[in-house]
Amino acid sequence: MEEKNYITPAGHERLRAELLALLDVERPKIVEIVHWAASNGDRSENGDYIYGKKRLREIDRRIRFLNKRLEFAVVVDNAARISGEQDADQVFFGATVTYCPTGGPNHAKEENITIVGVDEVDLEQGHVSWVSPIAKALIKARIGDCVRIQTPTGPTEIEILDVQYR
Repeated sequence: MEEKNYITPAGHERLRAELLALLDVERPKIVEIVHWAASNGDRSENGDYIYGKKRLREIDRRIRFLNKRLEFAVVVDNAARISGEQDADQVFFGATVTYCPTGGPNHAKEENITIVGVDEVDLEQGHVSWVSPIAKALIKARIGDCVRIQTPTGPTEIEILDVQYR
């Protein structure tokens, strides 16, 4: 059995949109090119045919991957936390956390991360996977808590300044 693939609603929609684009636009276009190239005769030296078949295999591989990821996707909707129906000062999947180290060279330097699914990681945007060490340390902590994380330079303690759900 596959492990659950936790994902935000926006991430789920992006994966679905990519899958539909591959199925409805990209793949039919490449199939048409391969069909045209095959009708030109000798396939062994036909660049359009060889490249088209290779591209078709890549598209099919990506389609299988996306189907598998979406099959095991568990969309985590934080609407109750956004609306205030549930406790929104505790860190869970989908939270945007503002924190700062309590010591060291980056003392009092605020950082923001958003805890997302493994298919949504984008470090430039501050999106970290829920299975990353920092996310695991932050899960279930609350505003004002200090948590200890292991970094490449050694253990560091960070204080949670704010938790938001969007």
